[in-house]
Amino acid sequence: MKKTMTIMAIVVSLSACTSDDHDHGQGSNHTHETETSVKDITNLIFTSTASNCAEYANEYKSISKDINENSVYSGSLKISLEGDKCIFTTNAIPNHDFNDADKSFHNKVSEQDITYTIPQSPVVSSKVTKLGLRTDNAIFLNGVKLDVMAAGCFGIGRGFIGCGDDGQPFRYDPMSKLNSFGVDSHNAHTQPDGTYHYHGNPLAMFSENSTVASPLIGFAADGFPIYGSYFDENGTIRKAKSSYVFKDNGGPRVDITYKGKTYSPGGVYDGKYIDDFVYSASSGGDLDQCNGMTVNGKYAYYVTDTYPWVLNCFTGTPDSSFNKKRRR
Repeated sequence: MKKTMTIMAIVVSLSACTSDDHDHGQGSNHTHETETSVKDITNLIFTSTASNCAEYANEYKSISKDINENSVYSGSLKISLEGDKCIFTTNAIPNHDFNDADKSFHNKVSEQDITYTIPQSPVVSSKVTKLGLRTDNAIFLNGVKLDVMAAGCFGIGRGFIGCGDDGQPFRYDPMSKLNSFGVDSHNAHTQPDGTYHYHGNPLAMFSENSTVASPLIGFAADGFPIYGSYFDENGTIRKAKSSYVFKDNGGPRVDITYKGKTYSPGGVYDGKYIDDFVYSASSGGDLDQCNGMTVNGKYAYYVTDTYPWVLNCFTGTPDSSFNKKRRR
């Protein structure tokens, strides 16, 4: 089992991320512990491909460091079962070091008290649900959420914040190299209340190994699993490819009139804004409009190297526990 240790004066004993007597791909380092023991997942590279959230029911802990603030944090995640549901209770502290960019986060990381609920057996809905600013997108197995959309749009407020209208055109893509959202090496940063969250691939939870199918790394708000980038296509391991392409083959951007106002950022469709992309079933990609597909009879979302990075909509119905609390 591959694990990467932080360079700290702390010796952390890592244990396998498994919830029962089966060895879910954890190899010879499988630790024989009771189901009620707290498992240390500090810097753990996950390997289990089990798709049912019940397989991960347990308590987990971790130690991580805020690099720029030179402070140590303790992560806490509990996955419990309640009927046909899985309950995730987390303090939202990652299991890896963070805040390691040239500039420190604008808001200091703080522990949270968050609970999410997902079904053990998610169901495909008759229509997809769009992502929105008022709903968290997913919970990863290290206790940190995915929150893809940014509250920044061209011509609104100070640019990278203040855009609270989901329908506003030319919303910045925080994963684009053309933008500067102050993320760390894990494509993450903090919200105003200090909540650490990812905008894309965490770059920490699965190995970039092209010889094996990627593990499960989390669950979307609709309960469907999220896997890393690699999947097994009839015995061939390869990366899942997004079906989104630049509009007009990367041609000049067209102005958009919204609520009586015309927005004209200019330039070409290059990925700076999420409006720069369009779903194309004929693009040669593997994934549907939500960035998911069915493999071996099971639907799941996959991490991709290009937009929409993890997911772009919900194939099932997101649970209301993922609705963000209104700030007073």
